Order: sequence, then C-alpha cells, then structure tokens
Amino acid sequence: MGAHHGRRGVDGYDAVVLAGGAARRLGGVDKPGLDVGGRTMLERVAEAVRDAALLVVVGPPRPRPAARYVREDPPGAGPLPALRTGLAEVGSPWFALLAADMPFLDGEAVAALRRAAAVGDGAVLVDAEGRPQWLAGLWRTAAVRAALADYSGRSLRGLLAPLDPAEVLRPEAARDCDTPEELARAREAGDSEPRGRLGPGGS
Repeated sequence: MGAHHGRRGVDGYDAVVLAGGAARRLGGVDKPGLDVGGRTMLERVAEAVRDAALLVVVGPPRPRPAARYVREDPPGAGPLPALRTGLAEVGSPWFALLAADMPFLDGEAVAALRRAAAVGDGAVLVDAEGRPQWLAGLWRTAAVRAALADYSGRSLRGLLAPLDPAEVLRPEAARDCDTPEELARAREAGDSEPRGRLGPGGS
C-alpha cells in the first residue's frame, strides 16, 4: 500500500463506533437500534464507513451490521472508556471515531474527513454553530494512543482538542439525534430520502 495518504487523503483506516450509552433524553431506548428510513441509525453510520478495513462497534452485539463487537467495562461507563476499548482493536494507522446516532453521516463526509486529516493528526466535523463534533472525526491512531496514555480527564474534548484537528464544515452530516424532536426530523428526512443527498426536510 505504501504511503498513508494519496490524493484522497488517508487511505487505510478502521472505524470505531460508540453504540453503548442509554439514551436518557429519549426515554432510555436503544438509540443505535432506532429505525430511520428503513435502517437502524447504527446501520446508517456503518454504511458511511463501508470502506473501512475493520468496523469495531463498542456496544451490545447485534445481528447487523457485521462488525467486531466489544464492550467497555463497566458497560455504559462513558465515551472515554468506550474509546479505550475500541481503540485496542484498531490495527490501521488511522481510525474514524463515530457516534451511532448520526443518521445523516455519509461516505462523502467521511471522505472529506480523510482528505482534511492527512496533513495533521486528525479532523472533525463541525456543526452549523461551528462546534466540533468529537464523535464525528478521523484520527491518527498513534497520536490518540499517546494522548490517552497521559490523559486523566473525563471528556473527549479535553483529550482530542489538543491534537488540533482540521475542522470540516458539514452541518447536516454532523447532526445527531438526542431528543424525540431530532429523531422525528431525521425520520421525516429519511422517509423522503432520494438516492443520494439528504435535504433538511426531504423533498
């Protein structure tokens, strides 16, 4: 394979999807398993990284998507323990770190992250307000492992922000579903989804 990155940016990468937390604002339902446009949110995220060398899902095993399923200890301990558990499985020089509740994430957004990340240690999607989405990024594996080894904090932002990631403005792809309103909006867009781009409210 040679170099880590060519015209498309980062070539080989693994994907780690965090799919374990209980969705308190959605009444404790299994958020990754919720249906949007005929597929679960987790399946939609998995589809966006279908060219990853390895898909690691940190959460309870499911029939779909096909992935390496692992659990943080204790389950539900939060994103940092989940990241540590998922990262232990990563063998590629780069990995995508994603939440399972981003039904609008697509391959184009992941390709944009791969292009942007290649010049440094990572890249993250930013939302319409310009806030980085720390669970929507692509990172140099060695840089995150080194940062984790020295990190005693509790937040992903505290861990990842010092790596100075490139920012990729993709407000639609960066949207997650934390509330019943956001889920309803996602389902409306998913139901009217043309093959290709998703508009904010469908057609």
